[in-house]
Amino acid sequence: MRLASTAWRKKESLLWKTSVGYHTSLRTARAACRVEEPGMPGRKPPAVPLSEAEGQALHTMIRAHKTPQHLSFRAQIILLLAEGLTAPAVARRLGTTRTTVRRWRRHWLTRPSCAVPERLQDAPRPGTPATFSAEQWCQIIALACEPPEASGRPISHWTPRELADEACKRGIVTTISERHVGRFLKSGRPQAASKSVLAECGA
Repeated sequence: MRLASTAWRKKESLLWKTSVGYHTSLRTARAACRVEEPGMPGRKPPAVPLSEAEGQALHTMIRAHKTPQHLSFRAQIILLLAEGLTAPAVARRLGTTRTTVRRWRRHWLTRPSCAVPERLQDAPRPGTPATFSAEQWCQIIALACEPPEASGRPISHWTPRELADEACKRGIVTTISERHVGRFLKSGRPQAASKSVLAECGA
């Protein structure tokens, strides 16, 4: 019985060593595969080239005490991307998310004709009334002073809808809502503003 017990313990020890060796080899092989396995090819992120003037403007915004914190933060994102850092690396350095970094990279690259501060501003929200120049309002007011018949419209008085449509037709604005025209012409504040607009037009 003692010999049988000793033989069984030796066999059990051998089985345990074999099992440990197998699992160790398996883990080593898996690790080697992870290291040697080539990464999957993916789309290369767009570069963020900066001119000297753009770089200086971004640095100035960051240093200026009056710059809002969110704009300074976005300026840092663009500068780090321009240095060649990836979105994950920038996110880790600034303590933000990759989504935020990629969003501002996209905003920056899609606004090349805008000034540097404008390229870091939030995009207009859907439904937000567009802003128009004094010259455009001047032309709309001048249009409202014309008889509608002169524009081939079978009405005796302009309505906001007709004015908005005619302003777009003449190319004064790309788009404008009738409510926006109505608010400008009817409210007290736009009427006061229209005086300065008309003065500017007459100058």
